[in-house]
Amino acid sequence: QVQLVESGGGLVQAGDSLRLSCAASGRTFSSYVMGWFRQTPGKEREFVARVTWGGGSTAYADSVKGRFTISRDNAKNSVYLQMNSLKPEDTAVYYCAAAKIIGIWDYWGQGTQVTVSA
Repeated sequence: QVQLVESGGGLVQAGDSLRLSCAASGRTFSSYVMGWFRQTPGKEREFVARVTWGGGSTAYADSVKGRFTISRDNAKNSVYLQMNSLKPEDTAVYYCAAAKIIGIWDYWGQGTQVTVSA
């Protein structure tokens, strides 16, 4: 069992930066692929970014490529999402997720709200 707790959301202006953090419980953090997703009301949850077990490989949604950076610190059981050049369309609840196998997300956090004003 893995518990995920996100933090770092808030209200910012367009062009600002924000860093989300996700703290994971358990001793097997390094055995999970970690990802970030986001969701707005009335829409399906969408993939934002993921990082593999050792941090050597990352992937991003086209909408955030070049602006967001995912990273992880296995010693701290944490994964981060650095968000730069934020746009109003980035407004969403952001969720952290963990997967043993890429694409099969086993655990989810409770989400943190990010609001970007124009």
